[in-house]
Amino acid sequence: MGQKAKEKQEEASYESQLRELQIQLVKLQNSLISNGDQIVVILEGRDTAGKDGSIKAITQNLSPRETRVVALGKPSDTESAEWYFQRYVSQLPKKGEIVLFNRSWYNRAGVERVMNFCTKDQYKTFMDTVNDFESILVRSGITLIKYYLDISKKEQAQRLKDREDDPLKQWKISPIDQQAQKYWNAYSKCRNEMLEKTSPQDAPWTIVRANDKKLAHLNLIRDLLSKVTYPGKAKDLLKADKEIAFQWDGKLTKLEK
Repeated sequence: MGQKAKEKQEEASYESQLRELQIQLVKLQNSLISNGDQIVVILEGRDTAGKDGSIKAITQNLSPRETRVVALGKPSDTESAEWYFQRYVSQLPKKGEIVLFNRSWYNRAGVERVMNFCTKDQYKTFMDTVNDFESILVRSGITLIKYYLDISKKEQAQRLKDREDDPLKQWKISPIDQQAQKYWNAYSKCRNEMLEKTSPQDAPWTIVRANDKKLAHLNLIRDLLSKVTYPGKAKDLLKADKEIAFQWDGKLTKLEK
């Protein structure tokens, strides 16, 4: 089989698997609407790790009325003076909604800390209170699912270059992204501390190895669907590859250096 034929076959297989999983997502949403449940999905990760693509794969065939993607920008002066979680609380799902955070309150544990956008006291307060905040959400009935997309330094460098070369991806380039390689080790340190301190039993992190975007999409969705209950659940479709999507267990050796 030639290379092009192989690539075509692999693409067809991916699209077929993705379609089956998206059918399951629609079933989940129907149940969500009927029961008035609320789901929050947090996607964090390295710059260029594929959060946008993962969110698109999840939401592509869902009802836009009951699905929201939240990607908040820099806080205003007023927001900066408020309780840190306040602007995120206003974005939480209503009954029957699923909300996906493309980056979240964990900005404070990552980019804000690395780039000195917050003080040491602000960072410490966040780390001391975030588990309690999330526990309140879970106890109030919100299903909270947290993903960290992890990629290698080499893969990130290639993706940053691809963005520079592709005129359709120019909007994705930001000054922060351009510093990602320079501050790679600092981001690793912050990631490790975040995972170690903010993965309680009621709101654990799931790591997704995302060097291969398509495998990341498929296994993230499988893992997501396996974590929730809904009628018509096809459990045989929802077995994620544990080498790609796995719950954080405290072992730093499983993460990209």
